[in-house]
Amino acid sequence: MKIFVRERTRASEGQKLPRFRVVGVYGGDLKLYAKRIRKCELDQIASELGAEVVYLERDKEGKHK
Repeated sequence: MKIFVRERTRASEGQKLPRFRVVGVYGGDLKLYAKRIRKCELDQIASELGAEVVYLERDKEGKHK
């Protein structure tokens, strides 16, 4: 199972806001009800499921290349 996430642009480290947004899940039957998720929560979910977390890269300009 793979969980694809991307870092939010408005939330930075140390800001006490969820930094990641789940983009999709491949393989398995997982339903996430949160729009945004903290890294510690994401790691805990992945370890319980035996899933791999894939961090998608974003360009710094917010434009598609």
